Amino acid sequence: MKTDTLFYQLFQNFPSIFFELIGQPTTDTSIYQFTAPEVKQRAFRFDGLFLPLADSSELPIYFVEVQFQKKPKFYSRLFAEIFLYFYQYEVPTEEWYAIVIYRRRSLEVPPP
Repeated sequence: MKTDTLFYQLFQNFPSIFFELIGQPTTDTSIYQFTAPEVKQRAFRFDGLFLPLADSSELPIYFVEVQFQKKPKFYSRLFAEIFLYFYQYEVPTEEWYAIVIYRRRSLEVPPP
């Protein structure tokens, strides 16, 4: 925590140091605001999850979502669910697919 505080204060007071560290020393730091927001965790629930059994760890995971209405932030929520799942659970495989089933093609929102 002390290291985080140190870097927070360093970047807050001297933002150009951050851009030098990432190889962008000519970045205009006046067009950025440096903050440390808290991200609260929402409860997510998949419509379905096909998780391979422990002795079949070479098989992929299938995350299933069924959509009957158009939701503008659908893909943002879907990927948040998936990555939160990986963060919270020990996953037996590295390969995964997100499968979305739409009632009608017109309900699909283009991915960002």
